[in-house]
Amino acid sequence: MKVEIKEQERIDDLQLKGLKIIQNTDGFCFGTDAVLLANFAKVKNGARVADLGTGTGIIPLIIYGKNNVEKIYGVEIQEEVFEMASRTVKMNEIEEKIEIVNADLKEIKNVLPQNTFDVVTSNPPYMHSDGVKNPNDKKMISRHEVKCNLDDVIKAASILLKERGKFFMIHRPTRLIDIVTIGRKYRLEPKVMRFIHPRADKAPNLLLVEFTKGGKPDLKIMDPLYVYDNEGNYTQEILDIYSEDYKTPSR
Repeated sequence: MKVEIKEQERIDDLQLKGLKIIQNTDGFCFGTDAVLLANFAKVKNGARVADLGTGTGIIPLIIYGKNNVEKIYGVEIQEEVFEMASRTVKMNEIEEKIEIVNADLKEIKNVLPQNTFDVVTSNPPYMHSDGVKNPNDKKMISRHEVKCNLDDVIKAASILLKERGKFFMIHRPTRLIDIVTIGRKYRLEPKVMRFIHPRADKAPNLLLVEFTKGGKPDLKIMDPLYVYDNEGNYTQEILDIYSEDYKTPSR
């Protein structure tokens, strides 16, 4: 279906079951972290999924393309980004499977039904809002805790999830203690973690976490994931993730 493509927007082919995505070249395009999170999430057949802070809608698109879901809701507070993601869904003619919702996740209990979701995902802002000069800039909102913080995200996930439901998140290792503490505050027990390193000789700069609502303490640490080899090329695991069915990230 044809949709309006605005100035500074482009259409990218995800090379995943014919899916395409609209992105704004002057805004915040999706990155490797979103793809790694979507690949990390375990989604069973017929699952109901919510993605908090969905941005361009890349995580719902990949999850839809790789799984047989009942429905995916992408929650996005920025009206401009919400509208762009909604056009992406319409362009792909998958409105019956993906719905983008313009809402504040801090009000999630008034937006989506509580305790009904099998899976919640989030690639939230990583950075504190301290020193932010323009709190309305869409890049700032995507990267800094301007509109929501880590507590807001984890609380919203817990509200949506049914008992034993799964929450998958990517964040910074420097927030590990906060992640565990806040998760347990809202009955989300960390069950699986994987550290992501730029290279084998570098410290991790990203962290994937799987929580279970109402789960028992029993944490599994997966082998580290290295993004680049010593020559600066993507490692075989990264290439395998993308070669499964979607586009290799730009450098």
